Amino acid sequence: MAALMASPVRAGGHADAILLSCMDFRLIDDLAIMMNQMQYRNSYDHVILAGGALGAVHPQFEPWHDVFWEHVGLAVKLHSVREIVVIDHRDCGAAKLALGEDVVADPQAELAAHTAVLAQFSEVALQRFPELHVKGFLMNLDGSVERLRPEAMADHASASDAEAAQNAEHGAEGGGDHAAEEVTH
Repeated sequence: MAALMASPVRAGGHADAILLSCMDFRLIDDLAIMMNQMQYRNSYDHVILAGGALGAVHPQFEPWHDVFWEHVGLAVKLHSVREIVVIDHRDCGAAKLALGEDVVADPQAELAAHTAVLAQFSEVALQRFPELHVKGFLMNLDGSVERLRPEAMADHASASDAEAAQNAEHGAEGGGDHAAEEVTH
């Protein structure tokens, strides 16, 4: 594979993105519909790993990591992709194995877990392919989707950390009013 990756050869055509999704048979048609609605019709490469983003970054699926990232590199070389679109889904069997059935059973915990995994995925993508933009979604079993925004999680954590530090710094001085401020995104 290394010799193949070193070649500057391009395949015919251009794709805007590489899609990473789970292998779940229940959502294959919905994935294509969503990509078409997002204006990617016939303009994306598609890699399927059980668990989607989990398959690319979670330790339980470590043997798949390099294979996925080599596919991304090949998509950049051959088709000049500019984005990685990740579509994970609810009630994912691989997520149950990697994260626990209790996490997947609670919709809020499931959303938070997928958002955290996408944040980790985005960090790895940035290290390996800083020129690519990552978009993440969580698909419901009816085909509807939610946008995953790990940056909002990071903003909230940063604001909470700053607030905690400020409260700790001023706690003895009665400067704890900031604890009541709500962080919105």
